[in-house]
Order: sequence, then structure tokens, then C-alpha cells
Amino acid sequence: MCACQKAFGINAAIEYISEAVMTEQRTTKSHKILVVDDTDSMRVSIVRQLKVYGFDVISAEHGLDGLRLARQEKPDLILSDIMMPEMDGIEMTSTLRTYPEFESIPILVLTALPDLKKKVAAFEAGADDFIPKPYDDIELLARVRSHLRLKDMRDKLRESNALLDKVLTQYVAADVAREILKDPEHNLQLGGESCIVSVLFADICGFTDFATQHAPADVLASLNTIYKQIVPFIFDAGGTVDKFLGDAVMANFGIPKRHVQDPVHAVRAGCNMLEAFAALRSDNPMLAGLDLSVGIATGQAVVGNVGTERLKDYTVIGNVPNTAKRLEESAARGELLVDTATFEFVRSQVNAEQAYQIEVVGEQDLVQAYRIHSFIDV
Repeated sequence: MCACQKAFGINAAIEYISEAVMTEQRTTKSHKILVVDDTDSMRVSIVRQLKVYGFDVISAEHGLDGLRLARQEKPDLILSDIMMPEMDGIEMTSTLRTYPEFESIPILVLTALPDLKKKVAAFEAGADDFIPKPYDDIELLARVRSHLRLKDMRDKLRESNALLDKVLTQYVAADVAREILKDPEHNLQLGGESCIVSVLFADICGFTDFATQHAPADVLASLNTIYKQIVPFIFDAGGTVDKFLGDAVMANFGIPKRHVQDPVHAVRAGCNMLEAFAALRSDNPMLAGLDLSVGIATGQAVVGNVGTERLKDYTVIGNVPNTAKRLEESAARGELLVDTATFEFVRSQVNAEQAYQIEVVGEQDLVQAYRIHSFIDV
């Protein structure tokens, strides 16, 4: 039992704690409370008491009116009697809990009923607390404050989670973000593990010259326009954006969520990016001298967080990203090159041809490159 629920053995007048009124008014004015009670004197008394402490209070005479007002005014807390005409407090509570916006709104039941079954029914309907009549003014106020504090904490937690989700989904697909949050201690800790991953590098060809010929504002605006068009295809295919390297982007497929078709997803993302870039260039004369080249490699690599506890970079290390980068550098404008491992995954689904062999630092043998033209329509 929390401190606010311990018995208060005094029946002091509200004036007894008047010193705390101004402090509470500064912290509770933004909270709106709905009082639902069919007894006029009781309803008026509770409303008056809560208004003294700076709450914004609205009231209803029965459950049906309370239900209407709740949905209309969106209160932060509801104080309700049980036995009322039109609709009782239990039915009102049960109905409110069916609406998503009322899943976490505190509902406090205030009644003189001694029937234990009614109390249990109120809790089962979704009530958060039970206050017997006659009630102690100070205890009622303390419970209201306590539940509002809990609601504020839940609201802040939801806001934080929403912000975290927004931040994560700027870098990874939504399902990948959820996968990270399932086991953050593992997925966000320093260190790494060895796993199979497909790495994609895409570079904007001709951008260095473009940057010297245009104003800085136009250069950044053009770069953002390009990324806005091509990066969503990475997310759509279940990939993660590892990093932006000026006029290039590195993406990973297979981490932290592994899928047997990751190489296929990476190649499809690459093809879609090339197609989208071609369309963007034809619609924007300023970008006419630019193009895109893409390289993709698949294999065993070290994956994990590199950096410090304060600042981490979730990335891929090893020959796979090196190979993907070399493939991209070797690709012609508008071309997609993949290594043998990636090609073996997609060969039955694409129009492709064997290209040339390239040198990769760390690899003893030359790496065979394959040129992907398009996916075969099924």
C-alpha cells in the first residue's frame, strides 16, 4: 500500500492545510477532473473542494452524462459514484475502458455501498481506487494527487517511448526498431557478434563537381531531396541505415533481425533506388548531371556497437562492407553490382550478367562482380 493510501486519522477542515494551497495550485491547474454523482450536495461539495486546490473541475449528475462529458472534455481523472440513474458508475467505467484514450485515465469510485461484490465489480470494470463514504477531505485530496502523479508519469513515459520510436524509425524499419527494443540490453550494449549480413553502399555519382557549382543551400537541399526519395526503399525492404557518408549511404540487411531473404531484399532495395533516382533526375533539371551507383555484398561479418557508453555506432566490420564499398566504386553510373554470395541468392529472380573481377583489400583472391539489370516479372 502506498503512502497516499494509508489511513489519515484526522478530519481537519480544508483551511487547516491552506498553506499548501498555493503550492498545489501551481502544480495542478492543468489537471481536469470529472466528478459524477447524482446527489447534488455531495457533487457540489467535491467540486468546490477540488477547485480550491486549483483543479479544473466539471461535473455530471449520472453515468450517461458522465460518459458524454468524459468523451467530450477528456479529463485527467474521474471521480464517480456507483449507484446512479440512467447509467451507474460501474457501467460507465466499463464503457470508458473500451475507448483507447481512456485506457490509462484514473477512475476513482466513491460510494457508501458496503457490498463487497459491488466493490469488486467496480475494480473489474476498470476502476483504479475505491473511496468509501463518508470520506475524509484530506484523504480524498491525497488520493487524487497520487493518481494524477502516476498518470503524469505514465504520460511522460509514453511521450518518451513515442520519441524513442520516432528516433529509431528514422534509422531503421519499424519492425526492426521493435526488435531492438525487445532486448535493448543485448542490442544496445558495446561489443558485437559474428553473423551473416548483406551490406549495401550507394553513392551519388558526380556530386563533388555538383557541390562546387552550386550554392551551399542548394547543395544540401538537393542532397536531402535525393535521400528522401531513395532511402525509404531501404526501410521498406527491412534494412537499417548504418550511416550517411556525405553523398553516399551505407545500409545493412539482416541485423538486428535476420531473414533468410535478406540478400534478395537488399538487391530489390538497390534496384528500386536506381529506378527512383532516374525518375527524380528526369523531373529535376538541376540533378541532370548526377547518377547513382550501388554495390552489395553478403557474408559473415562482425556486427555490434562500436564507441563508448555515451556514444555508440551500430555497424558492420570486416570484409563484407569493404567488398560492398569496392563494388559500388567499381560500378558505372546507374549500375548495381553484387558479389557471388549475393548473386547466388537472387540469380533465379533477376536479369543479370557476370561482369568483371575486382580487388578488395583483405581478400586474397579477386572478387567476381555480377551486374543486376532488373527483377524478373512473375
